[in-house]
Amino acid sequence: MLDKKQFKTARLKALTYFDKASIVLTEEEKNSIEIADFGLSDLYKIGLEVLVYVNTKKVCAKELVMFPGQTCPEHIHLTKNGRSGKEETFRCRWGKVYLYVPGEKNCKPKLDGLENYKEHLKVPHEIVLNPGEQYTLMPDTWHWFRAGDEGAVVSEFSTTSTDNQDIFSDPRINRFTKIQE
Repeated sequence: MLDKKQFKTARLKALTYFDKASIVLTEEEKNSIEIADFGLSDLYKIGLEVLVYVNTKKVCAKELVMFPGQTCPEHIHLTKNGRSGKEETFRCRWGKVYLYVPGEKNCKPKLDGLENYKEHLKVPHEIVLNPGEQYTLMPDTWHWFRAGDEGAVVSEFSTTSTDNQDIFSDPRINRFTKIQE
């Protein structure tokens, strides 16, 4: 849970990252940036700042801002009721992103500061995305990702986003942030 001041501060900080990536936003977009703390109240370790451009019955386009070392927790977009899980492409726009997917362990994952969460960050194959690089995840693929030391801005292009159906490996997670009055 975040209080209003934390929420406002994170949104303003996210705007500085859009500037670093030379992404121009309308006032309406600036005011619609979602701050996701995943219900853990530890935004600068486990969190994400999200701007949704479009989310229709077929496609979705988002920008993801990640502060230095910030981690989007391990999750999966499952196929449910005959509807395929989300296919998504991450394209790094600014900074560096460490994406972890199933496969052969090829490094020691970047877990600094994540002692309270590392038991829920299990998929071991690291893919490093620098500006201009991208990676596509197929539906039903466990994954998590973390920003590098400077933070990152990532564009996400996907099939319909149904974030409320995501399944996280950490049972403490709640996808939608609550703002304390």
